Amino acid sequence: MIARLRRAYRGMRLGTRMALGLGALSLVVFAVVGTALTTYMRDYLSAQLDTQLAQAQIAQSKSIADYGTLSGKKYYSWFYAVYDVSDGTPALRRPEDPADLPKDVDDFTSLARAQTTAHTELLRTEHLKGAGPYRLRACQVEPGVVLVSAAPLEDIEDTVGQLITIQVVTFALALLALVVFGRRMLRRGLKPLSDMASTAHGITSHDLTESAARLPLRADGRDGGPEVDELRTAFNTMLEHIDDSLAVRAEAEQRLRRFVADASHELRTPLMSVRGYADLFQYAAANAPEERDRHLARLRAEAARMGILLDDLLLLARLDAAEVEAPLRMEDADLAELVGQAADAFRAGRPDHPLTVLAGPGPVRLPMDPLRIRQVVDNLLTNAAVHTPAGTKVSVEVALVPGAAEVRVADTGPGIPPDDRARVFDRFYRVDKARSRDRGGSGLGLAVAQSLVRAHGGRIELNSAPGATVFTVRLPAPGVHPADR
Repeated sequence: MIARLRRAYRGMRLGTRMALGLGALSLVVFAVVGTALTTYMRDYLSAQLDTQLAQAQIAQSKSIADYGTLSGKKYYSWFYAVYDVSDGTPALRRPEDPADLPKDVDDFTSLARAQTTAHTELLRTEHLKGAGPYRLRACQVEPGVVLVSAAPLEDIEDTVGQLITIQVVTFALALLALVVFGRRMLRRGLKPLSDMASTAHGITSHDLTESAARLPLRADGRDGGPEVDELRTAFNTMLEHIDDSLAVRAEAEQRLRRFVADASHELRTPLMSVRGYADLFQYAAANAPEERDRHLARLRAEAARMGILLDDLLLLARLDAAEVEAPLRMEDADLAELVGQAADAFRAGRPDHPLTVLAGPGPVRLPMDPLRIRQVVDNLLTNAAVHTPAGTKVSVEVALVPGAAEVRVADTGPGIPPDDRARVFDRFYRVDKARSRDRGGSGLGLAVAQSLVRAHGGRIELNSAPGATVFTVRLPAPGVHPADR
């Protein structure tokens, strides 16, 4: 039975449970207040009755002392008994009115005997046979004479009983009203929580597996007080965080799909070339040996191009997992000297693009991986040559700014369209979709450059306009300042 009640209680809504708890607490409070009030009222009425007994006995004692008999004012349903106790044994005097004595006077005689030895007034509550509960009081009228008076307690009991009845009815109605209206008020106060629960249920029905999944629901309203408002704010903040995470996940999934598709496409082309040249090589070796060397050279070129592509993909993967493995080998190197070496290599390989090395601040020694920073500069210079027509001027410069060293690679080509500037660092992205891979590259050069610069704790920026495109590589140099040069 108890287990069933517990299960039923646990199945109730929070507002109902709180209302029942409030009702139980109120019931305890009502019981304590009712008990205290009833006890106080009983004691007060009993004290009033004792006072009335004492005052009545004062007047009656004077009558007994003057006339030897009990006369004067008597109260309805009271009993009176006069005892002679001169010899130590109570002897009942004949009453003036037989109705003054109850049918059984043993309790009166016992109290009179006790009073002779106590030498003070005595009070007792006794249940008289055939009469009910009475309050007895014994006092000495004069030496050797004792008066015992008895007042009924029936009126007090009736009054206390009526008080208890009134309390029970009043408290029951108050408790019922408290539970009913308290439940409604609690429901109203907890409505924001119910709304948040409905919002959560609505989110569970939303398909989060979609690539562009978003959470359109939020907990609205301003009711419930500061605590509920704080919970609502935390709930909405959590939904915003989930939304941001879903957006990042969707973007990552799209980038992964695009990356896999582009990588497959980029690898398919050299593989098809290798396969075709292998077939031609086999045919030439059997039927035209003089063409064998030419086809073998093309096989090597395609294999080398595919190897470069795979090396770039592997480097990007290692940079993405930099927290697991460190792809950089840091050492103290001169950035200006490294840029000069890259400029010499560019002049030798790209004579159709005049290169200018702007005067720098002199040696700039930084903690870096010189091989990877050289790769960044080479990629930027190659990008300037590949995406501009022959004769386009290219410049490279090393500069110092507060807390950092910069490498600026600029060209005077046609520039990059505004719609493409935000994606030039994406993997396999090409500004000119029609450009051949032999001339345009694989689309990984700028992505590799950006990842390498970020791995060094720096950043790469692009500023482009018709006739001026500038890539700026900023590397942290906390110990180097322009004023030191």
